Amino acid sequence: MKFFEHEGKEIFKKNGINILEGYVAYSPEEASVIASELDKPVVVKAQVLTGGRGKSGGVKFADNPGEAFSVTEEILGMDIKGNTVKRVLVEEKADIINEFYVSITIDREAKRPIIMASKEGGVNIEDLAKNHPEKIIKYHPNPLAEFLPFEAREIARKMGVSSDLISPIGDVIWKLYNIFLKYDAETAEINPLVSTPDGLIAADAKLVVENDSLFRHEDLVAMLKYKKKGVDFVKLDGDIAVIGNGAGLTLTAMDMVKLKGGEPATFLDIGGGASEDIIYQALSIVLNYKPVKVVFLNVLGGITRADDVAKGVVKVLDNIDRDVKIVIRLTGTHEEEGQKILEEAGIPYEISMEEAAEKAVELCKSLE
Repeated sequence: MKFFEHEGKEIFKKNGINILEGYVAYSPEEASVIASELDKPVVVKAQVLTGGRGKSGGVKFADNPGEAFSVTEEILGMDIKGNTVKRVLVEEKADIINEFYVSITIDREAKRPIIMASKEGGVNIEDLAKNHPEKIIKYHPNPLAEFLPFEAREIARKMGVSSDLISPIGDVIWKLYNIFLKYDAETAEINPLVSTPDGLIAADAKLVVENDSLFRHEDLVAMLKYKKKGVDFVKLDGDIAVIGNGAGLTLTAMDMVKLKGGEPATFLDIGGGASEDIIYQALSIVLNYKPVKVVFLNVLGGITRADDVAKGVVKVLDNIDRDVKIVIRLTGTHEEEGQKILEEAGIPYEISMEEAAEKAVELCKSLE
């Protein structure tokens, strides 16, 4: 069984190998939210079960949430060696000093594991193996004996790295080999393993586990069950973003906007039990969608609590740079608490959906 990069990294992290902070996105909107939350330049990487993403255009950099949206839009749907990109990994951009290569696989001819390592890692590792095989150190550990840390450090020394990196790289090699054994892997690879001002980091991860061993690894099988997206989002042609808690309520709010002379820019359903985090995510999505001039948030609290909605609104407005007007219709469960939170933050709200829709349209027209 092959694992996507983000899954392999999760396993590596669990076993003591440092990775970059990052999260999976299934849409440009989710990617922009992640970039906003990371609050630093990011790299957006296609998640496919094949190599060569970089050379195929499946790895792009973004300095802000807007760029993250754009490059994710370019990457999703790409065909990379017969694999359609359905998700991306958005993670912080590393301050790379050097790139290395470490891989463990099965040497079928020798009938034992083989560790391969080089002080020259990255996208051109195949060319290096073909044209300068002497630059790749190879070592066959004894599968019947414990692989000791000093053996890993000796591999690092033979790689020709500086003396201050011998022990840290040796530690990564030792941990990667133990992952290889622990999970009955066919391949465990880091390319590149990068040195940064913060230490060594696995900037990529490849993990292939023997299918016949999966009965021993229920935790790995469980990783195939992906989390459903928190919101349903559709882009439209207008300039008023419409958000509601429930498809029917959202559609009703869109109709009300149209009735008052406005044009919806989005349909965004946050669901019937939206949390503070879902509210934050939804608002972050529409606030990073450039056509939006005004946001109309229409919440009738049932399972959704009005105070959670208010907290999410305050949180996103404290963390967004773009100046977009927000009109909120907030009523229902815990409405007094929610309205008080908005009042204390100086955020106006309405009780009537019709009045809120009318106000949203008026605001939008005043900005023309």
